[in-house]
Amino acid sequence: MLLTPPLRGGWVGLLNKMAYDKFSTITSPAVPLEIENVDTDQIIPARFLKAVERKGFGDNLFRDWRYNKDGSHKADFPLNNKKYSGKILVGAKNFGSGSSREHAAWAIYDYGFRVVVSSFFADIFKGNALNNGLLPVVVTPEFLQKIFDAIEKDANTEFEVNLEQQKFTIKATGESIDFEINPYKKHCLQNGLDDIDYLVEMKSKITEFEAP
Repeated sequence: MLLTPPLRGGWVGLLNKMAYDKFSTITSPAVPLEIENVDTDQIIPARFLKAVERKGFGDNLFRDWRYNKDGSHKADFPLNNKKYSGKILVGAKNFGSGSSREHAAWAIYDYGFRVVVSSFFADIFKGNALNNGLLPVVVTPEFLQKIFDAIEKDANTEFEVNLEQQKFTIKATGESIDFEINPYKKHCLQNGLDDIDYLVEMKSKITEFEAP
């Protein structure tokens, strides 16, 4: 039996509260994390996976790398360095490997990042990111190094992420690279939709299809 839940009520209304901001074009500095093979347990340690809503996870993003055992900040970690800021996180090769926990994407988004750049993402992490308003941008190893070099030269240098054109640009040099994205996920990101919201958006067409 196909259940047709009420709009904005019941479980559909509850799940819709987890929708995310619309994504268009972002122009922002970036935070460099030049560490290869960053796995999801490093992104958000397992002991912080108790919550079921996407709230509060940003406080514990990279918890064991950001904080000492006494709760003080580790000065040498990029997220604790005040010269770095922005909505773009630049990671090294093989970002998001390890367990399939969706909380890793929640934590990165909740911290304030909207884009993660790498030369390679683990498939499950990439899917979780796209499902939660976070854009994973895959670039070549050579272009990734250019991004790191630009940040090292000037921590305030800006990058442009144009989702419509699927283009990532280093503003200081004008160099750019195209990136790929699933058309359905692109539509969802541009409109701030999760999968449930997308079905709600399609309600009239679904109802028409079901009609005898």
